[in-house]
Amino acid sequence: MTAIEQKYKKREVRYNNLLQKQEKADRFISNLRLAVFLAGIGAAIIMYMAHNFVLFTAVLILFAAAFIYLVVRHEKLINSIKYVTVLRDINTCSLKRLKGEWNTFADDGRDFMDSSHSYSEDLDIFGKNSLFQWINTANTFIGRRRLSELFSGVIGNSDDIRNRQEAVNELAKMLSWRQRFLAEGMLKKGEMCDPRKLIRWARESSEFFRNFWVIFIIRVCPIITLILVVTGLVMNKVPWYLPVAALIVQFALLSYKVKERYRMFSIAENYADDLKVYYKMIKLFEKQRFKSPHIKKIKKEIKDKNGLEVFKQVDKLSSIIDAIADRRNLFYVFINILALWDFQNIIALERWKQKSGPVLIKWFDALGRIEALASLAVIRFENPDWVMPVICDGNESIIETKGIGHPLLTEKRTYNDFTIDNKVKVLLITGSNMSGKSTLLRTAGINLVMAYAGAPVCARWFRATLMEIGTCMRVSDNLRENISSFYAELLRIKKIITEAETGKRVFFLLDEIFKGTNSLDRHTGAKVLINKLSLTGSIGLVSTHDLELCELERQNERIANYHFQEYYKDGRICFDYKLRPGPSTTRNALYLMQLAGINVDENTVF
Repeated sequence: MTAIEQKYKKREVRYNNLLQKQEKADRFISNLRLAVFLAGIGAAIIMYMAHNFVLFTAVLILFAAAFIYLVVRHEKLINSIKYVTVLRDINTCSLKRLKGEWNTFADDGRDFMDSSHSYSEDLDIFGKNSLFQWINTANTFIGRRRLSELFSGVIGNSDDIRNRQEAVNELAKMLSWRQRFLAEGMLKKGEMCDPRKLIRWARESSEFFRNFWVIFIIRVCPIITLILVVTGLVMNKVPWYLPVAALIVQFALLSYKVKERYRMFSIAENYADDLKVYYKMIKLFEKQRFKSPHIKKIKKEIKDKNGLEVFKQVDKLSSIIDAIADRRNLFYVFINILALWDFQNIIALERWKQKSGPVLIKWFDALGRIEALASLAVIRFENPDWVMPVICDGNESIIETKGIGHPLLTEKRTYNDFTIDNKVKVLLITGSNMSGKSTLLRTAGINLVMAYAGAPVCARWFRATLMEIGTCMRVSDNLRENISSFYAELLRIKKIITEAETGKRVFFLLDEIFKGTNSLDRHTGAKVLINKLSLTGSIGLVSTHDLELCELERQNERIANYHFQEYYKDGRICFDYKLRPGPSTTRNALYLMQLAGINVDENTVF
């Protein structure tokens, strides 16, 4: 067991032991509540039957206080049990990730899948068995989206990437804080709602309820009405029709913009549970001290002019919404008429909106960015031997790596070295079936995606400049748009060529290009394409079965041949998945056919 596994296991055991103690305490308090209730009822009955009304009252007060105390303690204990359960489950999931069982995680990011994206489907960025499924720990809507954006293209420049790397390194060391931060986001039942509707709602304003005189009338009217009710209906000091008239007037006032009011309240209530999560997560973030300039900048950006902490402002909104939720109370209609409670809540909302509404999006975005960085920090923490890539400035396209492996593979991961720069711009990869050509392309691509996000990469050394990533690997027919796989492949390749020829630096990954046409056209087309790309500022890898293309190395010094090979042991075909210089010299198609149970006579002539 590795040191990382031991840490997760130790925390899992500790939280599990604590959970068992809490569950035992839960059963004890539940039984004690019942006992206090029954004892209180019994004692009250005895005192009542004994006509000792002083003790009767004392018993009721004493046992009621004890019962309420136990209810409050029990509620806190239940919340603590939920929290500890989540913390235990986080460590259980972390152990699963280390064992390679992360493909069972529920959130695979399939909602971010885009068939038109330049590389995400080919490199398994989203969906089942994807990079997102492996490492995502974000729970909020914007947090998930921020992480998906980091995986979908270069965000910022090389300095921005280096700043994210520094933040990831710091967060990686903060295991306890990261797990508490994650736990707060997991406590909500169901998925977090898309906050865009709430953000739009927060920017809306009702000038009517911000008017000084309107606020004054809404504040004063309930006071006058309450005085009339007490003096007229309770004390009989004034005629009864005055308080009745005042109540009728206030009832009539409540009909003003009732539909708009209910719409406003409904939107607020839909986010009530989410806001409680936001409050706790933002509080954890704001209360924690960080050294990373990038995280400090995020923290500073959400402060208001008075320096008021964001979590307090979110808590204020949450409290207002809780007051709005009281509308479902049986007695609310009477309270509403007497105190104009709907209007009081609207005034409170408008004041909050006026002060905090315009910056609500900044708060959510900041939280999402921290969630994304915390997800990347998991990679750093769980893989301390992986390297933080060097992101270079400059006009050349470069990728240089040593000991690079595929991050999503665990047991069968192999490591290779390669360099592509201004001298050798295209690596032509040949080899027999199943030898590792496609995996190498995906290994290069997915590690570059991680590097640009700000995460460590699965390598001993990694250096690269900023480039667009373009792939053509998994291409299929599109029946809905009546596009064949060959034509779809042409469209992908055309996009790569266009970007490369217009001056963009592209890192291209092409796997068995033009496989949808005859061998002569495939060979000719591939030769033209590879030569054309080698003349641009772009670099990349091209895998092929066409050994004739290996001649390109002699004709074009910007192209280099590399290959994978197989070997045979005890009548079985084996692969070492090691990248070697030069063209492939072996074939295994007939052997694989025989291995699959297809009888093949090599001397048969058709």
